Amino acid sequence: MPRRDLREKVYLSLRRDLMSGAIPATERLGEERLAELYGVSRTPVREALARLLADGLVLRGHDGLHAYRPHVDDLAGLYELRQTLEIRGIVRAIDDVTLHHDAPAIVTELELWRQAREAPPTDITDVVSMDEQFHTTLLSASGNPALTVALRAVNAKVRPVRMVGSVSLQDIRAQVDEHITIAEAVLEGKLDEARTSLLAHLGSHEKAVIVRAEQAASMAGALRI
Repeated sequence: MPRRDLREKVYLSLRRDLMSGAIPATERLGEERLAELYGVSRTPVREALARLLADGLVLRGHDGLHAYRPHVDDLAGLYELRQTLEIRGIVRAIDDVTLHHDAPAIVTELELWRQAREAPPTDITDVVSMDEQFHTTLLSASGNPALTVALRAVNAKVRPVRMVGSVSLQDIRAQVDEHITIAEAVLEGKLDEARTSLLAHLGSHEKAVIVRAEQAASMAGALRI
């Protein structure tokens, strides 16, 4: 395998394992052990860790590198930022009637969530991935790429905590319905309704994530390194 491809493969594999929680936040990210885990030399591991450090998904502690996990106290601030970014995508279209959302992109997302109503995802990784895709697509459809870039950065910081624990099928079905309601309101031009639904959705989501994070922290003490 070409060196560049190997570096990318190790980077993507390590990023996946960090975000999914396959590698615990309490575990030090030693180059030697990771090289053995992925069956490569230490060089591509070292380069992957450097990229992940720049991405903010790895932090340097007193005893070395660890997976990033937001402190429970940080989550409210991150969700406030997320809310500000996402609501702005709706408000800018309300404030300027000449702006229109990219309808085809939203229609594609809406169809995915209508399918999810019939066959809801059950794996937490799939749930988080679908949710992130919906919200970044919705924000991107508002026409300001900078907002979407900022949202992706927030998602990357919150994602590891979202992977903690599990989500009930009832909650997943509720999320599906909420996404459909938001998308349909935007497509119908009911932007005030879309904003209200989006705010309620993000608020309930924030509470659920913080509860799960606090439970995980009390059980394992893994959210503060």
